[in-house]
Amino acid sequence: NYSMLSTGSRLLTTIIRSGSNWAIPTIGAVSKDAPLHDFLAEYNRAFFDDTVTKDDPTVIRLRDGILEGQRASLASAITLVESAHPRKRAQGNILLQEMLKEEKRRFEEKGPDSLIFRVAISGSPGVGKSSFIEALGEELTEKRGKKVAVLTIDPSSQVTGGSLLGDLTRMQKLSVNPRAYIRQSPSCGTLGGVTRGIHEAIILCEGAGYDVVIIETVGVGQSETAVVDMCDMLTLLLSPAHGDELQGVKRGIMEMSDLLVVTKDDGDLKAKAKMAQAEYISALKFMRPRAPEWKPKVLRSSIMDAPSVSAVWDGMEEYWKRIRESGTLLRRRNEQMNKCMWSHVDEQLMALFMKHPRLRAMTKEMEKRVTNAEITPGQAADGLVRSFFSIESKK
Repeated sequence: NYSMLSTGSRLLTTIIRSGSNWAIPTIGAVSKDAPLHDFLAEYNRAFFDDTVTKDDPTVIRLRDGILEGQRASLASAITLVESAHPRKRAQGNILLQEMLKEEKRRFEEKGPDSLIFRVAISGSPGVGKSSFIEALGEELTEKRGKKVAVLTIDPSSQVTGGSLLGDLTRMQKLSVNPRAYIRQSPSCGTLGGVTRGIHEAIILCEGAGYDVVIIETVGVGQSETAVVDMCDMLTLLLSPAHGDELQGVKRGIMEMSDLLVVTKDDGDLKAKAKMAQAEYISALKFMRPRAPEWKPKVLRSSIMDAPSVSAVWDGMEEYWKRIRESGTLLRRRNEQMNKCMWSHVDEQLMALFMKHPRLRAMTKEMEKRVTNAEITPGQAADGLVRSFFSIESKK
């Protein structure tokens, strides 16, 4: 059923991307007076607010607060951009536009040196992501003099739908550090563990003056491409396993990773960590790196050993320097902004699709037919899209 609905959404996106001069009310058999036109007009009134301007009091208050580094304003702004309420979403978009203007101004003054380092950290559950991020955050704030924002994507319960939100309890020192900011968001079942609005939250953290933004994913190993499209570097944390357990790490996530870190390199696990490091180094020889100027490294680290955490950051900084100097960073950032735009298009089209009165009546029947193997998900999606555009089948 999810396949059927996502196929329908992709069809709508493809139609829109196929031509910039295409307009729904005048295409094919859909006339201006058709029910679809009335529905779209109603949808526009209900879900978009064009009355908000940059002079909106909320926008001004949050913009000024963020630029002054106020944590309360940053928290309120992230909540604003995550909202689906029409007015709040409009305020959030204008606020983001103001932040991007400020970012552009800094770039014109300082060039690539003004850009903030965005690091995504992923890994399977139990590998020690939260503990490692806290150790890395302490290294950056206390020894490197940097301000760090941590955006954690917390898994949601499949039973109740609620967020577990346990990362804050595992980052007790970092959560009270005045040079650090931690924001938790539920994944809400999002594939790959990347929640809606995380890209916007990154922009807001940069506007608030943070030097490094760390994104921690759920680490479900399904679609880490989502977080790759938001960050500059993907760091994969690995358990000190070897042999058959190496096969459990998916090739795709390793190919996307810029740095691999074997954690828990201490005590009885130290020997296993060394063996795992050697095996991952060997495995990487058969994989093509994402950036031609950088060959992914495999490091070992332990939160009990501060120098090993410092060595990981040194590796990150080396990578950051190379992609800045080569121009890869700017190229990726531009591509990421465009991908983010189309991601929002997909999301809004799915919402529009599911609110159509004719489709609400058809969806249950289509789902039943797909479940009974009477039709394929693709055929069901075609039928829903045809119904959406009031196009009659010739069959």
